Amino acid sequence: MKRISRSGIGTTAGFGLAAFSRDELDSIHYATLQILQDTGIKVLSENALEIFHGGGCEIERFEGYGIVKIPSYVVEECVFWAPRTIVYDARNPDDDYVAEPNRVGFTTFGGCINVIDPLTRDLRRATKKDCGDIARVCDHLDEICVAERVVNSTDVPEGTLSVHNLEAILSNTGKHIFLGADSPRALSVMAELAAVCSGGMDNLRKRPIFTANVCPISPLTLPTNTCDVIIEAARLGVGVMIMPMSLSGGTSSATLAGTLVTHNAEVLSCIVLAQLAKKGLPCTYASTSTILDLRFGTSAIGSPEYGMINATLAKLAQYYRLPSFVGGGASDSKVPDIQSGYEFTLSATMSALAGANIVFGSGVLEQGLTIDYAKIIMDAEMIRMIQIAIKGIELTDEKLAMDVIHEVGPGGAYIAHEHSLLSMRSQSQAKLFDRRSRSDWLEATEGKSIVARAYETAIDILENHQPHPLPDNAPKAMSKIVKEFEKELKGGL
Repeated sequence: MKRISRSGIGTTAGFGLAAFSRDELDSIHYATLQILQDTGIKVLSENALEIFHGGGCEIERFEGYGIVKIPSYVVEECVFWAPRTIVYDARNPDDDYVAEPNRVGFTTFGGCINVIDPLTRDLRRATKKDCGDIARVCDHLDEICVAERVVNSTDVPEGTLSVHNLEAILSNTGKHIFLGADSPRALSVMAELAAVCSGGMDNLRKRPIFTANVCPISPLTLPTNTCDVIIEAARLGVGVMIMPMSLSGGTSSATLAGTLVTHNAEVLSCIVLAQLAKKGLPCTYASTSTILDLRFGTSAIGSPEYGMINATLAKLAQYYRLPSFVGGGASDSKVPDIQSGYEFTLSATMSALAGANIVFGSGVLEQGLTIDYAKIIMDAEMIRMIQIAIKGIELTDEKLAMDVIHEVGPGGAYIAHEHSLLSMRSQSQAKLFDRRSRSDWLEATEGKSIVARAYETAIDILENHQPHPLPDNAPKAMSKIVKEFEKELKGGL
């Protein structure tokens, strides 16, 4: 089980970001309650409409959908029911991740359709093999606390994508997995796969090793699949991660404050549905919202606004005392270059200082379309530096080192003092980033760029890393489940 460093404000527990006052967060909350109660949410699922109605919400029905108006007391009561902390259980118990307030972990971006091949360096469509290979690389990296489906398996039959993705990821990592489902039926099949790897469905209910991602549609719409997957997750006892993808100026207000309100309303409406379906169902407050760059018509995930929005939403999650999974570290660059490094560092650091439980974005390029192995490795190096930075400076009597300062005195040399030798291991250690002299660098690396060395590292991991082993019968059982699901879908066509 992993308890990762805290970020903090006004303590020696770490550095933090004072983004908003309590009064300012209250203003977002009250504006959200007014939107939910007076404007409402468009809901396309009949099952969800019945649950909202049974929970005390006002329903106005139209052909094919309903507008749900949620009283403020229902919102606040349901948010209170959601668990305050979550342990994201992993197939390998050593990788269980504890999402307590201000503990900051990192993971990759999710859902890319392209990959830069680490061997050829060519851009191509991602496959199921890539989905598993990238999970294997992330399993090796201690800096990655949970697993995302980094790329979609674009070479599998329609409707089976999430099932194939989960089979590939389970086979290549022992970490907790975040993954959306193509349908409620697909989610139940995914639970079967996870149960095979967990010792049965009863064990999976006790230790759910994956979380179901759901995405409201901005503005203020809960599509059928989002609702029905939440309801199925409640039946299975699998937690949900709720991730709107608002584009300020496109699908939400052109002002960032207005985007925060509608984003918050979309998350809270899903939490209400989840808690009305099963009181106490784990819910993770998530975001990948950003701005629509109106010059190019693209979602700008490398922009400073991306970091600003997601850091603020991490604070809102803390306001509701909910675990958070927010964007940070994404890039609009097309290759793993200087731009991608700068953009990663800006937004990842902002979300980390805000105390987000999981900051996701490592490895991604091109507005979320492309994943790159070298960038995953380089980002992991930067994550290690960010984790060190947010720990802050410890101001204990021992760390103030007054006795040592007196001993060395004016004009003395600390480098030869025993205190320096004993303390040197506490310094940050660069692995991929280079701190050597130029001559030593040339001798050690033959002048290879950091990108080239990052690709080499990724290839070495793929060739040599062995993830936590599956139960003996699991690979065969999972393959059978997937094939039977494919046949089921074909029979229904």
